[in-house]
Amino acid sequence: MNLDDHPERGLLDRLEGYYDAVPRHGARVEDFGPLTLFVREGQGWPFYARPARRWSGEVSSAAVARVRARQRELGVPESFEWVAETTPALRSVIESSGLVVHEHPLMVLGPGAPVPAVDELSDGSSVRMLGPDDPALASALAVPHLAFAEPGTHVGLAGVSELAEAVRTRADDGSVERVVARIGAGLTSVAAAVEGGTAVCAGQHQPVGAVSEIVGVGTLPTARRRGLGLAVTTALVADARSRGVETVFMSAGDDDVARIYARLGFRRVATALIAEPAE
Repeated sequence: MNLDDHPERGLLDRLEGYYDAVPRHGARVEDFGPLTLFVREGQGWPFYARPARRWSGEVSSAAVARVRARQRELGVPESFEWVAETTPALRSVIESSGLVVHEHPLMVLGPGAPVPAVDELSDGSSVRMLGPDDPALASALAVPHLAFAEPGTHVGLAGVSELAEAVRTRADDGSVERVVARIGAGLTSVAAAVEGGTAVCAGQHQPVGAVSEIVGVGTLPTARRRGLGLAVTTALVADARSRGVETVFMSAGDDDVARIYARLGFRRVATALIAEPAE
């Protein structure tokens, strides 16, 4: 389907504007015609390439090859992200270059969708937004890494001892300081389910104008199946709405995760694609 004929055309265009804007707070932008490469300035999670904003033509294999060569030159991951329905022809070009494409349900919560109160979901944990001085912030930034290392919704192996070690390992990498600065600038909000002073589930949203994406929601594997991810997501939605955000969206890890977030009123509108080299 052409984007002009897509029933969610206006929404997808707003999301494209967001995708183009949000990396610019911490990245250098390099123009490759139909593709834009975002290059992290300083330390932190490396960015990716994606279709240039408002580009209406095809993306050639030569353009993909130029971006990949530049990523190798910079020593950053050869990674591309885009929305399937917005740039439908890109997938075949990316796959022909040898990269592997992963699909993620792209889900949006409408501005009028009701969400339950956090205390209805939190299973006895203290779920709260974390300020820059909150002692649980370091564990809130570490716990998603353990969660994503054991993907899925099943109860896993990593627990509080592994989380404590992850916090110690990351103590001097500057990650907490970077998020503290982003919280102060209004670029990031962090929510966590806290038990005994430690975040056992956490996530973030990153507002740009009236749009914000919920990212990195992860539960300590031994604390899964208690509704903590939903409770943290609910807190993030409430915070986003308090800041004037009208469109809250996320990319779910898979269809099983998408079904969980559908319980909060998120609905699937498209498919987010991530391309990277085969492992």
